[in-house]
Amino acid sequence: MAVKVLAIVLAGGEGKRLMPLTADRAKPGVPFGGIYRMIDFVLSNLANGGFLKIVVLTQYKSHSLDRHITKTWRMSTLLGNYVTPVPAQQRLGPRWFSGSADAIYQSLNLINDESPDYVIVFGADHIYRMDPKQMVEDHIASGAAVTVAGIRQPKSEAWQFGVIDVAEDGKKIKAFREKPRDAQGLADSPDEVYASMGNYVFTTRALCEAVTKDAQNPDSKHDMGGNIIPMLVERGEANVYDFRDNEVPGSTDRDRGYWRDVGTLDSFYEAHMDLIATLPIFNLYNHDWPIFTNYGSWPPAKFVHGFDDRQGRAIESMISPGVVVSGSLVERSVISPNVRINSWAHVEGSVLMEGVSVGRRAILRNAIIDKNVVIPEGAQIGVDLDRDRKLYTVSDNGIVVIGKGQPVEL
Repeated sequence: MAVKVLAIVLAGGEGKRLMPLTADRAKPGVPFGGIYRMIDFVLSNLANGGFLKIVVLTQYKSHSLDRHITKTWRMSTLLGNYVTPVPAQQRLGPRWFSGSADAIYQSLNLINDESPDYVIVFGADHIYRMDPKQMVEDHIASGAAVTVAGIRQPKSEAWQFGVIDVAEDGKKIKAFREKPRDAQGLADSPDEVYASMGNYVFTTRALCEAVTKDAQNPDSKHDMGGNIIPMLVERGEANVYDFRDNEVPGSTDRDRGYWRDVGTLDSFYEAHMDLIATLPIFNLYNHDWPIFTNYGSWPPAKFVHGFDDRQGRAIESMISPGVVVSGSLVERSVISPNVRINSWAHVEGSVLMEGVSVGRRAILRNAIIDKNVVIPEGAQIGVDLDRDRKLYTVSDNGIVVIGKGQPVEL
């Protein structure tokens, strides 16, 4: 008999380190890769894996995210499938979610209504491909209460992650430590550790009991990684799933095991720059495991003018539908739908989101420009960083970020 599985996606992240991109939207709703939103990656993984009953728990500035899910992620109701956003409903009193574990505790009615055998709990703001079915099968075979996805990372970088220490059998988790400075390497690879990906598979009863017990603890932060997983580790009921073992159809040796937490402006920018590489590590063109989205009914991209120094050109770039490159030059950039780049402008090493307008003779260099920003004629962004720091957000690595609708000064 087929097992019943419910997927819960935790999408309440505030994303403070991505400001100003998260000034009026939740982190999972931030546009990525031209036509996508961050949440499209986890939802595509679940859908491709055959898990078609999905609940998305939202909280922080969720309107943009809710609208995207509602417009894009429609399943066959005839077959009982759905993707539905569920905001904090204050079912247990006048309070919002106080942590990821509390979000699930306050949403136990969703689990009770579906009565699944197992519950997938995945985060919503990472860029990766993964077949969750293989992880669920591993969990069922193990008999554990929870299985935690672990990705191998250099031991020297352990202080940046939640680290999973495993027992001698290489499967059972003996400790779950947050950003340790004295991490122990893996038995089969002493220079590597398991970092938690924030993806879990639970046996339903174990999850419900754990979040209920945690809710009664006034000292808990009610966090899945910080409280629930350590609780089950202490009981000896937690296993690790090695992300390296996950085989995604259409993947290659180059992109297998790719996973990025694009939680900072610099990591967000770097992930975009990888997309436009001749041989990107993360390949959007894997048609065996597509990333689904809906980018509207834009017309094809257009490049106009072709004489002297007024030529519409794009080199080593990704150009989305609805874009007009009019007598201008685009290099090493990701251009989202409905962007217009006017004559003699030069866009280099930049990420432009939907609806941006770049005036004539403007220069954009190493910049992230959010939706509907108007770059005036002759403006220069990323040319004089000292000036830019006085006007805009500039990342540690010198990436200039202009927020949604923010005025641009000459």
